[in-house]
Amino acid sequence: MKKRILTGFILLFSILHFICYSQNKPAGYILKIVETSDVHGALYNYDFINDTKAKTSLAQVETYIKSQKTNQDIVLMDNGDIIQGQPVVYYSNYKNTSDTHIVAKMLNYMNYDVATIGNHDIEAGHAVYDKLVNEYKFPLLAANAIRTDNGKPYFKPYTVINRKGYKIAVLGLITPGIPDWLPQELWQGIEFEDMIESAKKWVPIILENEKPDLMIGLFHAGFDFTYSNSDENTFKNENASVLVAKQVPGFDIIFIGHDHRMWNEKIKNSMGKDVFILGPQGSSRQVTAATINFSTNEKGQTEKTIKTEIVEISNYKPDSIFINQFKKEFAEVKDYVSRPIGQFEKTILTNDAIFGPSIFIELIHQIQLDITHADISFTAPLSYNDTIKKGVVYVRDMFKLYRFENFLYTMNLTGTEIKNYLEYSYNSWFNTMKDENDHILIFKSDSVGNPVYNEKNKSYTLKNNFYNFDVAAGISYIVDVSKPFNQKISINSMSNGEPFYADSVYTVAINSYRGNGGGGLLTYGAGLDKEEITKRRMSSTDKDFRFYIMQWIEKNKIINPDFNPGWYVIPELWWGKAVVKDKKMLNVK
Repeated sequence: MKKRILTGFILLFSILHFICYSQNKPAGYILKIVETSDVHGALYNYDFINDTKAKTSLAQVETYIKSQKTNQDIVLMDNGDIIQGQPVVYYSNYKNTSDTHIVAKMLNYMNYDVATIGNHDIEAGHAVYDKLVNEYKFPLLAANAIRTDNGKPYFKPYTVINRKGYKIAVLGLITPGIPDWLPQELWQGIEFEDMIESAKKWVPIILENEKPDLMIGLFHAGFDFTYSNSDENTFKNENASVLVAKQVPGFDIIFIGHDHRMWNEKIKNSMGKDVFILGPQGSSRQVTAATINFSTNEKGQTEKTIKTEIVEISNYKPDSIFINQFKKEFAEVKDYVSRPIGQFEKTILTNDAIFGPSIFIELIHQIQLDITHADISFTAPLSYNDTIKKGVVYVRDMFKLYRFENFLYTMNLTGTEIKNYLEYSYNSWFNTMKDENDHILIFKSDSVGNPVYNEKNKSYTLKNNFYNFDVAAGISYIVDVSKPFNQKISINSMSNGEPFYADSVYTVAINSYRGNGGGGLLTYGAGLDKEEITKRRMSSTDKDFRFYIMQWIEKNKIINPDFNPGWYVIPELWWGKAVVKDKKMLNVK
């Protein structure tokens, strides 16, 4: 009898709750959901690296948000990769760690409702992102980042935002590729689940327990699931956002990021329902927005229409109140980046490295070999179109010289693995030329084979990412662009003239992104699996490589990089003519 009475009370409470909840909903209600993603430290309308005004920033996003609040409610979301890129966030990550992080200060001030963590946020290490979790006044999500000790999510898996009686559920997911790019020390205690599997687990829970009026995905993962030789069946696909949208019914909108490309698409899920997919480029250049027009029919059911857009932030002026609010932090960081650390005797152009041997790459090799005392050094051009002028160099210039917070590893590789590594690198970089009229670089092409022109950048687009174009130092070798894959590279000797042997083991200086398998050069190129790659690591720096570059320059004071590369391209005439042509294609002077 008592059980029946209790059951009756529960049923009555549920009915009353539903009635009250439904009655609280306005008959018509408009809500705007706005996403920032891949901000990469573009907080102020000032570029701390180039000592100039920035075209886009959170200061301008604030102006846009204020303009939208006049006649509608706003839900404001960030989709990760915000605490890497500009010195202002580097300073909060590693220098002034006692104060509240500048990103937490700003996003709290702007009244963000939710965020998903990105891979470059994980790159900052536990001390930084664990601190952010406590400093944010809103939840930081990632349902598929799982604690290895108890199997529970390390971050909050989802959140529910209430607006005028309407419930908006937001599920956060992060790209699971992190173990392939970052040292385990940075994500110790976390396992990254497949995005599709995680969504299949959490979406039914959310729909059943929360009964949301709007279901949103906030995924730090890209649109193209075929990226990096993947497909729809690739387990732990780096960019599984569209796969989740198609295979996991329940989502109305999925906001994406990570790939730094603009998306405003609509696809059908497995139930035939529309799912909107939105994503901006990086550095606060755009926000994506969805305007939801809610209504409640006579049965108390929620109905909605959705309108999506991409908003260009360069059209908005910086908010002066926002700038004034954070002027103290601005001055502190500007003082930091303006500190002189040495003098360059030559101007260094980073884009030279896209076309062949360069002073830029030779300098990085010199520093890596000096620090590690390795036999051989691998590095790629992490910056594409920067210049460090002859004369005094400052802390700010180090963010041009070395873009990411990679660690520096020393690994063991055999001569054969080194050769195969280079074959893979140059095969994704240099075209197999038929004659002097061919391109040296591999450009992205359309369905009929014509190079793809990027109107925004006013240049043609490379097929592969330049930050995977690795070059070696410590050995003397030739790249023959008339030869096919696996026949392009001929290693003659070590740089000091000693023989190079295919079956010998050499110590190699390599950054942590590459040294964890990033870019596929150690896996697809050298042929090592993940377990073997880990075994080959001998040592690692305890701080990011940029920190050691600064130390090296301060110690040496006057830097006059030698340009004595250990490699060259043949046929030289073909290469020379193609470089002239391809520089025009990339709008490089």
